[in-house]
Amino acid sequence: MLKLEGDTIYLRALEPNDLDFLYQLENNTAIWEISGTTSPYSKHVLQLYLENAHRDIYDVKQLRLCICNDEKKVIGLVDLFDFDPKNKRVGLGIIIEDTERNKGFGHEALTIVIDYAFATLDVHQLYANVTIDNVASMQLFEKLGFEKVGVKKDWILSNGVYKDEVLYQKIGS
Repeated sequence: MLKLEGDTIYLRALEPNDLDFLYQLENNTAIWEISGTTSPYSKHVLQLYLENAHRDIYDVKQLRLCICNDEKKVIGLVDLFDFDPKNKRVGLGIIIEDTERNKGFGHEALTIVIDYAFATLDVHQLYANVTIDNVASMQLFEKLGFEKVGVKKDWILSNGVYKDEVLYQKIGS
């Protein structure tokens, strides 16, 4: 089982007992704009997803890890997606429960997964897409050395309003 540790949190692979957390998260309409979700997920569909979550990132081109606090409670997820081993790049996303934000957990989780991506997956670059109104995430990625490289105009349609999306990249050495 993949387990990556920091000072106050650790990342681990998804487990069957994460079903209720995933169900709550994936059906939270407040985050659908960033996940691209347009309809609710059933527990059955999420159970099938969990049964296949063990598959290798080289096979499915993505990896989702639970962010857990010292009490072993899942407080968020970090995703590596669109893994492209030929071009050595991968997308990066993170979600932290509202009650656990602004405590440094996101910074720590991203630091761990960035190190993992560069050292273990041998990627050359990571990228992240952040809506223009998500100032906290933009500041977080910039603090972690991501560079704003572009703006996708009117990229996300949310509640009848188009939002720009900022593209960030972090190039390895």
